Amino acid sequence: MKTKFLSVALGIAVSATILSANAQKNYTEGLVTMKTTGYGQDVEVKEYFRSDSTAALFAAGPVNIKLLADANYKSYAVLASVPAANIKKAAIYTPAEIDQVLSTFPTLTFAPSTETKQISGFNCKKVVATDTKTQKTYDIWITNDISLPSDVIDKYYAAIGGVPIQYSSFQQGPNGALVVNEYTITGVSDQKAPVGTFGIAPDFDKISKDQLDAMSRGKQ
Repeated sequence: MKTKFLSVALGIAVSATILSANAQKNYTEGLVTMKTTGYGQDVEVKEYFRSDSTAALFAAGPVNIKLLADANYKSYAVLASVPAANIKKAAIYTPAEIDQVLSTFPTLTFAPSTETKQISGFNCKKVVATDTKTQKTYDIWITNDISLPSDVIDKYYAAIGGVPIQYSSFQQGPNGALVVNEYTITGVSDQKAPVGTFGIAPDFDKISKDQLDAMSRGKQ
């Protein structure tokens, strides 16, 4: 009788362990860390998120960058600070400028594959994304181990069927051309953002997107 009881208990424990291991972790607020490259250098990006907004922080040489966006693509700002030169600029995009940037993003179709692998501890499967305009393809690795708010996932991947872990990111460069960068998520946690992360400090000078683009091209 005891042996039977132990067998049943062991079976329940094993089942509970398996269910726990396969349970999806749902994040509504936290921190995503990722790595990419820029100008030949490795860059670490920390993106704090909540259900209504994101704040991505990284360094580009002596410049500290913060990108602020809301979940509905109604507001976007780029903050740049150079501590050594006491420079603090915040470029606030207009609604028309946001729409123009969004219009440059590709429209993608997705074809799931049977390939799987682990990336940064996440169980991932490959999805082939195809740009409907250029027919260029991109190998995107997604996971269903976790779920994130929609504002954390790039808009063009909304229908991919999971959270992109290793993926191509499309951005508009200072000259208006589309720039493609490769990203890999290295970790996700429920760490809360420091106070003020999602705002613009009053000591930042407000500038336009055009002024920011000129600065990025080295004209100012």
